[in-house]
This record gives sequence, C-alpha cells and structure tokens, in this order.
Amino acid sequence: MTMKIKILDSGSLNNDLAALVLRLILGSLFIYHGYNKISAYNKMAPMFPDLIGIGSELTLILVIFAEFFCGILVTLGFLTRFAVIPIFITMVVAFFIAHAKDVFNAKELALVFMILSIVIFILGSGKYSLDRLILKR
Repeated sequence: MTMKIKILDSGSLNNDLAALVLRLILGSLFIYHGYNKISAYNKMAPMFPDLIGIGSELTLILVIFAEFFCGILVTLGFLTRFAVIPIFITMVVAFFIAHAKDVFNAKELALVFMILSIVIFILGSGKYSLDRLILKR
C-alpha cells in the first residue's frame, strides 16, 4: 500500500505508537504541573482551595499525587489505566468545581486533559510500555 493510500485510509497507522506519543505528551505535561506544585508547596499549601471539603493541604497533596506521581506512571506506561484515574478525577474537580464560574477559556485546559485521560484509559498503554514489558502480552 502506498503512503498516499495509507493517509487516506480510515484505519489506524499504528495504535501502539499513538498510545506512546499520547502518554509521553500528557504524562510530561502533568509531571511539569505537579513539579511546579511540589516546588511551591510551602507557599501553596496554606492558600490552596479546599474544593471537596478535606482541607487545603490534603487537597494539594492529592493534586500533586495525581499530577506528578501518576504523570510519571502514565509516561512510563506502568499501571497506566489505574494511574490515569486520579488524573481524570483531578481534572473533573478542576473543570466542574474549581473553574465552574470561570469563562470557558480559563477551564479549557482542564477539559482537554480530562478528555485525553479518557482516551488513554480506553486505549491503554500500548506495546511500548512497562505494562507490556512486565505483563508480556
């Protein structure tokens, strides 16, 4: 099949490569955001919003866990479907609670991250992942 025909074909060029690229991009972005929160932890902890009634500091800790540590797991493709669940929940809270009254542009990134989390959950980690290496499927 020529490249021209492959480009016009509605089938996937490579699902495993797509999963890898998506995991690397989304995971890296979450690591970045989580690391920024870790770096500014002492400043952020007292003023971080208590969005779900568990206290500001615990809320920040959970956000850091989801963004930084689960971001690392997603990037590596290790326990990917489990790791993307806290990320998804964090983005649901960000979109529907933290930015509920904001204009769409202010909460758009949370929506994109939420949708991409769903895609990763459905797609899985793919062939190029620690999940695949460990489970040898």
